[in-house]
Amino acid sequence: MFGTTPKSPTRLLPLCALLATLYAVPAVAQDQPPTGEVTGAKMLSHPSWFKESFLDLPEDVSEAAESGKHVILVMEMNGCPYCYKLVQENFATAPYREFIQEHFDVIALNTKGDREVAVTEEMSMSEKELAELYQVRFTPTVVFLDESNRPVARVSGYRNRDDFKIVLDYVQERAYLQQTLNDYAAAKRPSEVYSFREHPQIQTIEDLAGVADRPLAILFEDVACVACDDLHEGHLADPEIRDILKGLTLVRLDTRSETPIIDPMGNATTPKALAESLGIQYTPSIVLFDRGREITRIESLLYRYHFGGILEYVAGRHYERYPDSPFDYIDVKTAELTAAGKDVSIADE
Repeated sequence: MFGTTPKSPTRLLPLCALLATLYAVPAVAQDQPPTGEVTGAKMLSHPSWFKESFLDLPEDVSEAAESGKHVILVMEMNGCPYCYKLVQENFATAPYREFIQEHFDVIALNTKGDREVAVTEEMSMSEKELAELYQVRFTPTVVFLDESNRPVARVSGYRNRDDFKIVLDYVQERAYLQQTLNDYAAAKRPSEVYSFREHPQIQTIEDLAGVADRPLAILFEDVACVACDDLHEGHLADPEIRDILKGLTLVRLDTRSETPIIDPMGNATTPKALAESLGIQYTPSIVLFDRGREITRIESLLYRYHFGGILEYVAGRHYERYPDSPFDYIDVKTAELTAAGKDVSIADE
């Protein structure tokens, strides 16, 4: 119940005091800036052929296996522009929609949802607990299950049609029984489509454990990187992003290089071996370290606001206050900006 105070008869107030009371509220309101708006969020929308599951994964997997299919779990969140883009481009429209329908049963899950999911015959949990079990860092995260209810492939974040089709083929062909997704994808992608670009903030450092004054950002690229030119011409050329990068030591590593280096943990290795040990499946990827440990990473398309926010999260060591997720920091930053009357666009499209 809201607190109340006894009413006093207004006829006892002097006229000047009453007028002062009447005009005080508008004056205060005028001093407050209008609240800014957040734009770019997209509400979830799924094709009608997505499976209406009872969220009993063992049963879903069994039904799919009887038809020679795998199960795809699309783990997403309301308002996520990358989830919307992935579903619309890769599931809802041609050219691969029919291929997916033929070879996969697709189930959508909300990473913040409370619906109960039977993960195994013995274990059930909420959607958000399942997201924690699968260590979902970003949305969308797409998990592929085989006939044994075992995850055999995973995509973290948005992928374009061609990159996503490689993962679909990897699972549909059951290539996971013979090789890793990295090896399969390397054989499928064009051999050389990218020449390493110059950037004034990229440093050449062999002893990454010796980087102590600032957090470390390792940019992983290779000659087969289709999206690297876009990264350099877009985010890495942006003045605001370059200003944030001043708080980081930026190093580029070639995922195919065998040149000896010392990794951030102090181990002798090579860029290729380090990329493999970190599970790098996509280039360009940026892995952010501080004081010898990984803090977070960027391994998929991000729009400028989120891209810069994640770099800030590590450059400013905001992870010390918000250890669970960079998006906890970004949410607070967004609230502060809109409270100050500034608009925030979380998508560039």
